[in-house]
Amino acid sequence: MNANLILLTLCQGLFLTNNVTFIAINGLVGLSMAPLGWMATLPVMGYVVGGALSTGLVAKSQSRWGRRVSFQLGLLVALGSALLAAYAAWSHHFWLLVAATVIAGYYSANGQLYRFAAAELSAPDFREKAVSLVLAGGLIGAIIGPNLASGTRGLTETPFVGAYLALAGVAVLGMLLMAFIRFPAVPPKKAGASGGRPLSEIMRQPVFIVAAAAAALGYGVMNLLMAATPLAMQVCGYAFSDAALVLEWHVIGMFAPGFFTGSLIKRFGALPIMGVGVLLNLLCIAIALSGVDLHQFLLSLFLLGVGWNFLFTGSTTLSMKAWTPEEKDRGQAAINFFVFATMAVTSFASGALVTTQGWTWLNIGSLLPVGLTGGALVWLWFKQKQQR
Repeated sequence: MNANLILLTLCQGLFLTNNVTFIAINGLVGLSMAPLGWMATLPVMGYVVGGALSTGLVAKSQSRWGRRVSFQLGLLVALGSALLAAYAAWSHHFWLLVAATVIAGYYSANGQLYRFAAAELSAPDFREKAVSLVLAGGLIGAIIGPNLASGTRGLTETPFVGAYLALAGVAVLGMLLMAFIRFPAVPPKKAGASGGRPLSEIMRQPVFIVAAAAAALGYGVMNLLMAATPLAMQVCGYAFSDAALVLEWHVIGMFAPGFFTGSLIKRFGALPIMGVGVLLNLLCIAIALSGVDLHQFLLSLFLLGVGWNFLFTGSTTLSMKAWTPEEKDRGQAAINFFVFATMAVTSFASGALVTTQGWTWLNIGSLLPVGLTGGALVWLWFKQKQQR
């Protein structure tokens, strides 16, 4: 660890504070203003759709101006979108809230690159641990996010306007921390120098296919169940403080393993650790199907978080084998696009399924992407075994 990695870890924590607060409140604010009940999670969906639409723009800004300028631009967008969302909630303008979350997606697309930047701030033999430890910074978001949402809910006459205003302050703090991080300089582009392989060739590699599939489907399942949890718990009669507690432990599960996931990957390899992530997702679904007591919600979402950590950290490490340094911006943007596109689908499906079909069928439906992820890991394992 070095000073740059520590600061980036703090920025990751603030990024997740934004994400967790959005997840905790956007569905409930949307439900209070949406013309129809199934539209409740459209503000959640808007956040990830904005992220998907922004991946190309973020890749270009990273390539042209470097990490720090691009990350600062994302934080500036986070500040503006939080203020716009606060106004939308205060004025009860549903579609303006959706627009604000779409704009906020640009910040999300930036923040998703923090984990890749971590590898560039460390020695090569510390790369897996650097990625894992920066992701562990999400623990800050696990603690602050739900409590920020709960504590600021009643600051204004309109519920949750205070939470959006607090997120504007979080963005300002992130900009201050980012100003002190020293990223590697952007190498000057020489005339006639090769920019690497075309993106289509990079994406045809089995290692890229599986890394992208595991990242996208792992994030999709996590988002499908996490976004629906506050709505499902409200239907079951739980208070918002109970939902905030469940989300807090879910995000702890997502990022606490970051202190040792990198070491496990270095010792056992990415594929076995990702396989454990798939098994944890299956266990999460089994517990969710067993009942709707508070401890079942809490344990299920905690295991979902740990499973996501193993899958996402493993897929990030695995993906770095798919490109050269001059190809990294295109490769990282492509993986993030698949992640955001999958999250967009699951964000919409989450609200639609939980309000029309219920919590049970939502969990049963999530078995399909979990199974596909497991199948992809087995396929790559056999491919690598044949090559050896």
